[in-house]
Amino acid sequence: MNTVCRFLVKFSSLIVATLHCFDRVLFKGHLPLARATELERFVDYFLGVRRSHFMKVLAPQYSDSLVAYAQRWARKTNRTFLYRAGSFRKDQWAEKILREQRIDRGLVGILCTMETCNSFSLEYAKQRPRFVSKPRRQRVLYYYFLDEQLGLIHVRLQTWAPFTLQVCVNGHDWLAQQMARLHMGFVLQRNAFTQLDEPVKAQRQADRFATLDWTKILNRYARLVNPLLRKQLACQQPNWYVDQAEFATDLLFSSRAALSGLYQKLLQFAALTFTPKDIYGFLGRKYNRCFNGELQTETKTDRHLGTRVKHRIKRNWLKMYDKFGLVLRIETVINCPKDFAVRRTCYHRDGTTSQGYFPMRKNVASLVHYQEHAYACNRRYLDALAIVDDPTPAYQKLRQLTEPKKVQGRSFAGFNPARREDVRAFAAVLDGDAIARGFRNQDIRNTLFPPAPNSPDSIATSTTKTRQKTRRPQSAEQRRRSAAIGRLLKRMHHRHWLAKIPRTRRWRVTEAGRQLLSLAIKHYTQTWTNLASLS
Repeated sequence: MNTVCRFLVKFSSLIVATLHCFDRVLFKGHLPLARATELERFVDYFLGVRRSHFMKVLAPQYSDSLVAYAQRWARKTNRTFLYRAGSFRKDQWAEKILREQRIDRGLVGILCTMETCNSFSLEYAKQRPRFVSKPRRQRVLYYYFLDEQLGLIHVRLQTWAPFTLQVCVNGHDWLAQQMARLHMGFVLQRNAFTQLDEPVKAQRQADRFATLDWTKILNRYARLVNPLLRKQLACQQPNWYVDQAEFATDLLFSSRAALSGLYQKLLQFAALTFTPKDIYGFLGRKYNRCFNGELQTETKTDRHLGTRVKHRIKRNWLKMYDKFGLVLRIETVINCPKDFAVRRTCYHRDGTTSQGYFPMRKNVASLVHYQEHAYACNRRYLDALAIVDDPTPAYQKLRQLTEPKKVQGRSFAGFNPARREDVRAFAAVLDGDAIARGFRNQDIRNTLFPPAPNSPDSIATSTTKTRQKTRRPQSAEQRRRSAAIGRLLKRMHHRHWLAKIPRTRRWRVTEAGRQLLSLAIKHYTQTWTNLASLS
């Protein structure tokens, strides 16, 4: 996996190691009883009992047998079985048992809780009662294991139909087990490597996580915790899906002092500068003005482990936070994979197949695609953060904005980074819609001078979108504004912030222009109340 990016090159003197690795991955196992019609078929034809008998007699017996099996297993292995109601930090409970009892492998403990989960109820119908999906308060079993390969994992089992399974695996724990097997030096603290003696070999091991035979691994644990799969439900095999996947890019800095000052600037830049269009771009999506979901940037400062910033689009998000003041972590969390497109074979209902880009699927075989897309999201986010400087003053760079520029004996005025109109022009040039195709004079004009709904500018814009050949004459006000935007773009072009796209009337922002203009917007946003009074 290629790990070179502008951020790593810029701060290579401060970073001693990088690691791209899965963090927490949740697998869900659904038996072929997840739908009401499937449960009815199972009860009617496989069990051959009345539906009311199943709900009143068999289902409670199944639930009691699963709990009794867990209690017998805990007594047999001399492990802890605990019933606990209410909110409870389950992982901390398992880690405490692991430290106190010094367990080196196998079962760590079993936790039984009361939770509301998706289940079924029996309702009246004309011909016969039918099953309907309905949440049910039920006992849920949490099995904690210390696996020789996966590290500390837990298996969650619903004790009532449809007996859904959940397996939580941590990629950092798995990698620690692999490196210990290969006798590689490392230090793992609370899900973060604070020391890596051989980061290149560690990265090669981390890349193997997505290609493991997860179906075989997960089926083994399913049969281990659910004895019904060996008897009453022997014909039912779980279908496994990726319910949530976290993929982290960890940058290990040489010291806490090297990261502390830079991290505060990264937080400020991410919280104040990144727009919704930027967040769309980081997560590999095209900006849609008709978006009807939740999109937000949240900065949390009251965390026990430190400050973090989160960019969320519906159920997928990007996070940035530090670990122990030594590790800078960029993490992509994928809960809704259909927002990402992958090239794969699509099987249609009529039996035909086609190759193309289709929404990413949730099956365990798609974990490789999760890794590719999450890594790309982290990479784009780091590239955007490369604009931020090491904690040194940015005054010398901002001076380039204010100084006039002479070209062929003609002087072009500078810009005022404290002036609202100039900052609005910078933001219009850096608009997310212009990243792929560039922008025109009219695009900047419509941003800085929004046309009225029935104005000639609005009519001209709609005419361009529908590709009509007729051109309406411009008014005097339109010509004046067009000339002003042309002079503005020329001033930026002579400073090498803009470049003309060949054989078009479009412009694009250069790398130097993107860095400098983004820096000006950030400083204006931070102190806008003071700067506004000076303009």
